Amino acid sequence: MKHYDIIVIGSGGGMKIALPAASMGLKTAFIEQGAVGGTCLNCGCIPSKMLIYPTELPRLIQEAHRINVTSDSSPRVEFAALVKRISETVDSMSAEQRSKIENTPNLDFYPVHAEFISNLVIKAGEDELATEKVFIATGSRPHIPDIPGLAVTPYMTSREALRCTNLPEHLLVIGAGYIAVELGGAYAAAGTDVEFIVRSRFLRKEDREVAKAFSHIFSRVHSVHTGFVPLKVEYNAGSFSVTCKDTSGQQRVFTGDALLVATGVTPCTDDLGLGYTDVEINQDNFIRVDNYLRTNIENIYALGDCIGNYLYRHTVNYEADYLVRTVLQDVLDEPIDYGPVPHAVFSVPEIAGVGMTEQQAVEQHKSYVVGRASYVDSNAGLARGYEHGFVKILLECPTRRILGAHILGDEASDMIHLFIAMMKKEGTLDDLLDMIFIHPALPEIARDAARNAKNQFEGKVP
Repeated sequence: MKHYDIIVIGSGGGMKIALPAASMGLKTAFIEQGAVGGTCLNCGCIPSKMLIYPTELPRLIQEAHRINVTSDSSPRVEFAALVKRISETVDSMSAEQRSKIENTPNLDFYPVHAEFISNLVIKAGEDELATEKVFIATGSRPHIPDIPGLAVTPYMTSREALRCTNLPEHLLVIGAGYIAVELGGAYAAAGTDVEFIVRSRFLRKEDREVAKAFSHIFSRVHSVHTGFVPLKVEYNAGSFSVTCKDTSGQQRVFTGDALLVATGVTPCTDDLGLGYTDVEINQDNFIRVDNYLRTNIENIYALGDCIGNYLYRHTVNYEADYLVRTVLQDVLDEPIDYGPVPHAVFSVPEIAGVGMTEQQAVEQHKSYVVGRASYVDSNAGLARGYEHGFVKILLECPTRRILGAHILGDEASDMIHLFIAMMKKEGTLDDLLDMIFIHPALPEIARDAARNAKNQFEGKVP
């Protein structure tokens, strides 16, 4: 049996623990059975954005007639070449990271499956490893719904959709979350006829006003079927048939030559051998942790998607930095403080948010004011010919503290950072207004939303 100071399982967020630990002189075992870099690099954030951005450009050119720009030819996406470039890029980045790991002093890399034998003993392939501390960062994988017939068909999840070099003619998308709208929208922009099969509504976790506006805009340019529950999936001679039931009980069959299933994720904890430990998981198989990212077993920690606190790469990075600082560098009695956790949906239109949604403010019985401003009414919006988009701020009464902010429109994922910084420092409406905004830039819309809220606080007509 080999002995280590720490063992890290999973090379996504786990890399931000393993490499610092090794640099500190700790004897480290790093286990990853898949491609190095985790979901984000190999089949998530990076390749999806590399797909989304190029597919947006033809749309921008086609819509530029609003500002008196026309093109004599129709731009198109060279889909096979694009996907080939994406795959080669992320594979190269993963290989570079693996090479770095394999050449790091104090670190032993095990490219095999990890399974617990007992609380602090892990089997890595044919090796048995004992340790002082374990950090579990195994991430998540696409959730596959239990739809009769689905399992025996060549359906795609996000993983296959990001590696598919053959652009389908007609794609069916089951799902209504961020993966569904991002990838389904990208395929549509690339030239595929896409139909979305939606059980209830798009982006249910977003602020309800934002989700409603998104659905209205998105449904104008995409074929969306709302209120349909898939009953069975069939595949024959290169064609998918998805039989669904609507809210009235009527059945309808949707057909296409490709099917994307984007119905959320499930944690990668079921094959870790946790049954041989005393580590507790919840009913959805997420590992239970406290405010220090500790499991119920001393010296076993978990972070990232497998704990289900937040399913973002930026939060697992934050968690890893916290664990390095409070567990490996110094033993600190300091619970993790996420602060305002932001997110973005890289769809068309783009969405970003941080803090409370309005429905959460209502559920928590907050007294609040909403400030709003539209892209259309801004000077930047005038210059760019925008037809939709808005900034929405929730402010607490009477403190005027920022409870949350939500943006629908171009560059939302950049604009939201103004509010992240403000909320991190417990900023107020007055702090937001007491600064100079570049004119005429998009963040002026945030200022206008703040002015709208100020008018309401002062009893003026918004």
